[in-house]
Amino acid sequence: MTQAFIRWFADIGMADVALVGGKNASLGEMVRELGAQGVRVPNGFAVTAGAYRHLLDQSHAWQGLHDALDGLDVADVDDLARRAQRAREIIHSAPLPADMAAEITQAYARLREEYGEQLTLAVRSSATAEDLPTASFAGQHETFLNISGEARLLDAIRQCFASLFMDRAIAYRVDHGIDHFKVYQSVGVMKMVRSDLAASGVTFSLDTETGFRDVVFITGAYGLGENVVQGTVDPDEFYVFKPTLRQGHRVVLRRKLGGKQIRMVYAQAAGRESTRNMPTPPESQARYCISDDEVLELADAAVKIEAHYSRKAGQPTPMDVEWAKDGVDGKLYIVQARPETVASRKPLGRVEEYRLGDKGKALASGRAVGGKIATGRARVISEVSELNQFQPGEVLVADTTMPDWGTVMKIAAAVVTNRGGRTCHAAIVAREMGIPAVVGCDHATTAIRTGDEITVSCAEGSAGHVYAGLLPFTTTSTDVAGMERPQTHLMVNLANPDMAFQTALLPNDGVGLARMEFIIAEHIHAHPMALVHPEKVEDTAVREEIARLTQLFATPSEYFVRQLAEGVGTIAAAFYPKPVIVRMSDFKTNEYASLLGGRWFEPLEANPMIGFRGASRYAHPAYAEGFALECAAMKRVRDDMGLSNVKLMIPFCRRVEEGERVLQAMAAHGLGRGVNGLEIYVMCEIPNNVIQIDAFAKLFDGFSIGSNDLTQLVLGVDRDSDIVAFDFDERDAGVKMMLRQTIEGARRNHRHAGICGQAPSDYPEMAAYLVELGIDSMSVTPDTLLKTTRDVLAVEARLGRAPRGAAQPSSTPQAADRSPS
Repeated sequence: MTQAFIRWFADIGMADVALVGGKNASLGEMVRELGAQGVRVPNGFAVTAGAYRHLLDQSHAWQGLHDALDGLDVADVDDLARRAQRAREIIHSAPLPADMAAEITQAYARLREEYGEQLTLAVRSSATAEDLPTASFAGQHETFLNISGEARLLDAIRQCFASLFMDRAIAYRVDHGIDHFKVYQSVGVMKMVRSDLAASGVTFSLDTETGFRDVVFITGAYGLGENVVQGTVDPDEFYVFKPTLRQGHRVVLRRKLGGKQIRMVYAQAAGRESTRNMPTPPESQARYCISDDEVLELADAAVKIEAHYSRKAGQPTPMDVEWAKDGVDGKLYIVQARPETVASRKPLGRVEEYRLGDKGKALASGRAVGGKIATGRARVISEVSELNQFQPGEVLVADTTMPDWGTVMKIAAAVVTNRGGRTCHAAIVAREMGIPAVVGCDHATTAIRTGDEITVSCAEGSAGHVYAGLLPFTTTSTDVAGMERPQTHLMVNLANPDMAFQTALLPNDGVGLARMEFIIAEHIHAHPMALVHPEKVEDTAVREEIARLTQLFATPSEYFVRQLAEGVGTIAAAFYPKPVIVRMSDFKTNEYASLLGGRWFEPLEANPMIGFRGASRYAHPAYAEGFALECAAMKRVRDDMGLSNVKLMIPFCRRVEEGERVLQAMAAHGLGRGVNGLEIYVMCEIPNNVIQIDAFAKLFDGFSIGSNDLTQLVLGVDRDSDIVAFDFDERDAGVKMMLRQTIEGARRNHRHAGICGQAPSDYPEMAAYLVELGIDSMSVTPDTLLKTTRDVLAVEARLGRAPRGAAQPSSTPQAADRSPS
């Protein structure tokens, strides 16, 4: 029989969007083109857009639909609801033609032969204007899951046809200038992946917040995927770095454990199967919903899907991919793929920076969506019926948002939700609207009241914050695409992995100083020795907190190694293949003691600034085991993750003999200088480093001047002392002489000479002095990088030095093919 109304996935592809809609066309494309490459898609068929038109023709429904929708004003929410309901009723009441129904039931029988009588179906809408590069239609139309039996299948198809006229879908088409009667509905019928018994989520082939294209970003939670998409659950998050994945490094770059408080499963209601949310057991919440191997399988699929669609489009095409794990057969399936439509369209050459002037009282915190800041009066929405009270420019505060809320979100200054992750509905729509959102705040609807004046900040890393009051902030927009680069390499000081992808978009030559201390304090929280020897911690409450932090890991030490490796690895990946100079830990004893469990391992010192810090700790019995953990983490970054652009740096190395002991210890821990191209630098921050620079140059590959410590030790000023701090000045003639001797000594020994202290950022005349001396690199804070670049270009122009050329961002559409130089 001629199949006029259905097409099997294996027989369709992206050229058939007009026939089967974007979603079905993409499923067919993957089945046909990527199945042999290991991309697993459930088999099924599409009920064509021609079938939809045939149904409306046979039932003479077109005029009724025009009568229902012509002259509609979507701003009138009540009228929109009435008209949309009428349109859906017209299609609901239209019987499926007998020949169409017969063809569908025969195809259903064929699927049962393939998968067995226990087969259930996913019945999914696929409009002909859906999942296109310029329109996502995320969540606009209906999907029906776990369908079995011919009658229920046919009814679900009819309801999918009718969902073309959901309120939200009508409003979305109006907003995007799409004619209601030039969009047709196709329906996908496919094997139901039983993720209700396992997990599901969304994968993006780029970072959704910054547009950074060298990572795969995966979210997931237990149960059906609706919770992840709608934002009713805080999902697990994973990053995989594409360039090293292609080189064979099978390691997850970074992960974050989500709350996953609920999971959506099937339930019987009124004799029909529906869905409901159940609490996730605490022991499951405390685990990731999928294994590392499964994360990497999803990353492999995303890379293959992106590569295929990019070839088809003739340009880089980042993808938005939905996945599900079947709890029956244990396999991962790709259940949808479409072009990502927001982050991928950000201009890579323009950098927008938002900076908060003051921080008020923090009302709520969650996951930041976008990098912007917004202020306004809060409107807490508890019920859908309250949406008509929302005023333009207000901040929408809700437990979660739904696809029906697009009209309100379009006029909101910002969005704040109790629940959801960075791929939920609220996040997707906020990105599309270009407004900041803070999702997954837990208690926002109780901490914030309607009418409160608040500031929503997503400009402080991956964590978003809601502050009381209308706080001042500034914005700058810089086109760096054609910005010239000076001969002197300009690098950035960066400690926060959450800011890495965004910072890498600035014109830079890598990271001149990545400080371990921030990652240890903010992401690990515990003293390394307390993790090696928790039994020596005498406080029961502290031991219990250490046990809680490390419960997912084989040992507390493994917790430290992985957390540190992922933090450093994220920074290294963001700037790959540019050099990233990572300084080994340089806490002072009082700072170490403030870490969880630290006071049992640290001595009391009268002046920690010049005490037991830096290199003196690394081979000392009191800290050698902690240093071994640091080395294990850096070996994991370089060898397992493949991020060989990481260079290591030793701080506060007082004597040549001390440097020798540290290098011996590092080699014993698998970090031998020169092995796998490893370069080891030393901080030049003690006068003895300058006086004996020729001897230090025999041990180390480069010097990085720490102008703060060097200045205080040259001048004999404790920079932490308020009484004498006024004498602390890097511009002193003695300090400048030390800088000159360092640069000349490094050049004499053919070693790299850079500076990572504050002096070039704070004083343009110091930057000029260093350029005149011929320093190889300067590393400054991200907020001063553009200004310092302009200052250095001006100095070099005065000296007759031509610029190197235009800036290149760290992540470009071609970045995935690069390798370290």
